Amino acid sequence: MNRFDESYDWVVAGSGAGSFVSALVMRKAGKSVLILEKTPFVGGTTAKSGGMIWIPNNRFIRAAEPDESAEKAMLYMESVCEDLPGSTTEKRTAYVTEAPKMIDFLLEEGIALERASAFWPDYYDDAPGGCSTSRSVVAKPFNTKELGEWEPKLRQGFMHMKVKLDDGMKFAYVGKSWGITWSFLKTGVGMVLGKLLGQRWVAAGAALQGRMLHAALKAGVEVRTDTPVKELILEGSKVVGVVTDKGRIGARLGVLVNAGGFAQNQEMRDRYMPGTKSIWSNVPEGDTGDLHGEFERVGGVLGQMDQMVGYQMTQMPGWEKGYVRPPAQSMTGKPHAILVDQSGVRYMNEGGSYELYCQNMWQRNKTVPAVPSWAIFDAQYAAKYPVGGVKIKKYYQMWRDSGYLKEADTIEGLALQLDCDPQTLRATIDRWNSFVDYGHDADFNRGYRKYDQWLGNPFHGPNPALGRIDKAPFYAVDVVPGDVSTYGGAVTDAEGRVTRADGSAIEGLYACGVSTASVMGGVYPAAGASIGPSMAFGYVAAKHAAGVGNSV
Repeated sequence: MNRFDESYDWVVAGSGAGSFVSALVMRKAGKSVLILEKTPFVGGTTAKSGGMIWIPNNRFIRAAEPDESAEKAMLYMESVCEDLPGSTTEKRTAYVTEAPKMIDFLLEEGIALERASAFWPDYYDDAPGGCSTSRSVVAKPFNTKELGEWEPKLRQGFMHMKVKLDDGMKFAYVGKSWGITWSFLKTGVGMVLGKLLGQRWVAAGAALQGRMLHAALKAGVEVRTDTPVKELILEGSKVVGVVTDKGRIGARLGVLVNAGGFAQNQEMRDRYMPGTKSIWSNVPEGDTGDLHGEFERVGGVLGQMDQMVGYQMTQMPGWEKGYVRPPAQSMTGKPHAILVDQSGVRYMNEGGSYELYCQNMWQRNKTVPAVPSWAIFDAQYAAKYPVGGVKIKKYYQMWRDSGYLKEADTIEGLALQLDCDPQTLRATIDRWNSFVDYGHDADFNRGYRKYDQWLGNPFHGPNPALGRIDKAPFYAVDVVPGDVSTYGGAVTDAEGRVTRADGSAIEGLYACGVSTASVMGGVYPAAGASIGPSMAFGYVAAKHAAGVGNSV
């Protein structure tokens, strides 16, 4: 009797970006590949995301900025990334070394990529080695009709148009510059033309995953949906295959686990990060940490399980029914807005990394109630910027009637609605306004970093991140610490192999993405700092398993 119902050289659990990179490497080496996706849809959290890929020293930035180098990138990572079980100098060196090669490989395989922007700074751009332009890469827009019968199986994204992500995000400033207005008009014409031609264009993460799926299918990769991996098959000390509800599948060269994190598993969240909520997460429904226990069962070690990639959101009416949670990432980083805790005190730089923002909320909440916190803004903000992705005037009455949007003609009146001391909130606002007048945030330095300025308004001066809160009426909405992923999982080595407590590698078992303890430690250094490592270590793992080194 055969021990397997079928066998492949390389078996992958999960269909994130790293899965497809590994599959393309294996097919290039002439190996058979099977990708098993738990849900009905391919693409994972990556397809729902902005699709940013943080790749320091990639060919695009090197062409634009000759001073970019591996050494500069390592300096930055060593400056901001803390040493944790999944984040060591050895692994960070492997990332900086291999990630640019991975991008070159994908370009050679026909994956259309480009620099994300000329200005999308690292989140700690003021740290040694930090980049104040952009190290991130994105996929060019993709026509999903090219997928044929697979088109309905690509997980839905959020940007359904033929436009570069960076350009699409600037559409909020239509009329402020001819370049942005022209891009907006050109995109509109393109959408009409696309419909006439029967095209369906997507951008951001859906474009990346659409392109990766298309390339994988063309290369002969077998992809199965609705097929969760239930168990890893261990023979002696080696992983040799997987068990699904449809049979036992052998993996001659190895198994790669890229099955996501555990953001949708409230029991695991309660165990590893008490107080966080799965209902605030943006990840797909299948992100339940099914294989984290399997890592431990076969001898692996979990690390950094208390970490998540925080992504702040606001609980506007109907938020729980939305495909994407209402974003609040840049909301309090815009001029004329700040964030305060439930006592009415400001406690952070609102312009920084979304991961750090949510981390600060949880830390503050240990001593002062801060979950939820309050975004405070005035009429100037309301006239210019969205709340949770939409303008206030569109839903004003419903938001007021529901109690979600607090409004008053005075700061003191607003404080009473928030159940905080009016004098405290007044002092907070007055202090903020004095910083704006002086041109420097003396408490938290907001507006100093280029990333803070990027989150602000490029057409607002003198500092894009600073603006007085002094025009009635005054408003408040809640902000809570959502996420776009958990950030802990199997500890892996520089080859992408899952390791035991003694540091030895489990033969035949590899992992990447948020199924692993992040190479970034507990820090999110730039846009694409989870997708980038997923792809880089998927590439590294496949090369190692196939024994091809740098020949691919």
